[in-house]
Amino acid sequence: MRHRKELPENREYTVFAGVYDIFMKDIPYEDWACFIKERLLENGISEGLVCDLGCGSGIMTNLLSDAGYDMTGIDNSSSMLQVAAEKKGDRDILYLDQDLTEFELYGTMRAFISTCDTLNYITDKKDLKKIFDLVNNYLDPGGLFIFDMHTVAYYERLGDMVFGDASEEAAYIWANSYDKKKRINVYDLTLFTGEDDGRYVRSSEVHVEKAYSIVDIKRMIRKSGLELIGMYADYTKKKPGRKSERIVYITKLPDETVKKISADI
Repeated sequence: MRHRKELPENREYTVFAGVYDIFMKDIPYEDWACFIKERLLENGISEGLVCDLGCGSGIMTNLLSDAGYDMTGIDNSSSMLQVAAEKKGDRDILYLDQDLTEFELYGTMRAFISTCDTLNYITDKKDLKKIFDLVNNYLDPGGLFIFDMHTVAYYERLGDMVFGDASEEAAYIWANSYDKKKRINVYDLTLFTGEDDGRYVRSSEVHVEKAYSIVDIKRMIRKSGLELIGMYADYTKKKPGRKSERIVYITKLPDETVKKISADI
């Protein structure tokens, strides 16, 4: 493994934002959206305000907007938000360029979602706890926070591998490294994008993610005042196991009656 003296900082999606959807074409966004809608409906949320934390290029935001939800998308990459804005068409979606650890909204939400391991990009436990606290602050009583996270098993499988892919528009080389002790995963991404004159321009981005244990996530959920009501393996109805690589957490903000009972106990 390549040893690093200090943890590199995440660089926001820049050049990669323009071709992100091309290389992520195999992600089953529609299946994920169906799963999320089912969980929302099970909890009586058939409409209303929903916020997509780390909305990226807006694919999931669009799908939930099409399902009738009044969507807000938050991301700290202006490049990704530009792509999302161009794709929304006549959908009434509000996009905000904000840091997830200190976002501000105009009012409360019926639900929050966060997909595609967005929260793994938060490499400091205190910062991740801030997000849970903010969700609590802006969530209606009885509202849901649905999010997914990659597991330790996923990053251990990746290890120090190198990946690549190419299309007519671009190509990339993804050099991965994982520090088991710190549970820090680093993607060194080299991207080659085509120009109108036939040339390819090389650029690079660094993405850093952290693997959190289920115990850590449960503790943060509980301390933020949310209630964990479900855990699923990779947007299926299966319970997560030791080898699960993506876990979907379903959390809920208790209503005032439940809060009072809990306080008395």
